[in-house]
Amino acid sequence: MTLLEKYLGEKKMRGEKILSLYLTAGFPTLAATLQLFETMADAGADLFELGMPFSDPLADGPVLQNASRIALRNGITISGAFEMLHELNRRCNIPTLLMGYANPFLQFGWEKLLDGLEQAGASGLIVPDLPPEESAPLSDLLSQRGLDQIHLASPNTPRERLQKIEALGGAFIYAVSVTGVTGTREKLPQETQLFLRRLRTTTRRLILVGFGISNAETVRSLAPYCDGVTVGSALIQCIDKSPDLKTARENIRLLTKQLKCSLTEDNHECRKLAQES
Repeated sequence: MTLLEKYLGEKKMRGEKILSLYLTAGFPTLAATLQLFETMADAGADLFELGMPFSDPLADGPVLQNASRIALRNGITISGAFEMLHELNRRCNIPTLLMGYANPFLQFGWEKLLDGLEQAGASGLIVPDLPPEESAPLSDLLSQRGLDQIHLASPNTPRERLQKIEALGGAFIYAVSVTGVTGTREKLPQETQLFLRRLRTTTRRLILVGFGISNAETVRSLAPYCDGVTVGSALIQCIDKSPDLKTARENIRLLTKQLKCSLTEDNHECRKLAQES
């Protein structure tokens, strides 16, 4: 059992749903990324995803694509992301996964990448464009180091592939709420709940839902069908709309609290937070 599996498993035993939050490394500036993660940690986040920007992010919608462009322009590198991971672990002590695309990681070198993850204190890796059929060697290497590879499943993933994903392991399955790219959506289709019900019959692992989760109402509607949610684009949009870093931190703090509250049954606190927005 990895440290991440133990950490998430203990939360599940306490009946706690997981709030996983994503920011692009180097966005909106190299220094601001860490400050924003600190704010989210203070506001109740359970898990972090640090996104490694890429010039051709196939699974990302316009919001995250723009964040990647800004981060690359700011000079972020994979080595710089390792430094950020190390500092993030020191400041917040919240498990953090590095999320990025296969091409840059392959050019950097898988062994070198895993060395960097281990030294930085990361909990594992998410590579959205690496299919399960090609993931076994990387999953084995990560497992040998006590790290997790998190695999994605979408509504159109057939049962046979879900079984392959289950066999590969990982602390949880990243359930993609809709077929498509990342981005906020006002409402998710009914098919999302049907997919999560089907996924629950296929896996023993925790299920965290991502893609398209934009607000507390959506989180509340998904909570009965999953073990937690992962949110990225809504956070990036919140930062984009803020005139300065101080305001961004205030807005991010409130949004994080609203999302976390929506995973619980504390309706009084949720109403209070809604009035603040």
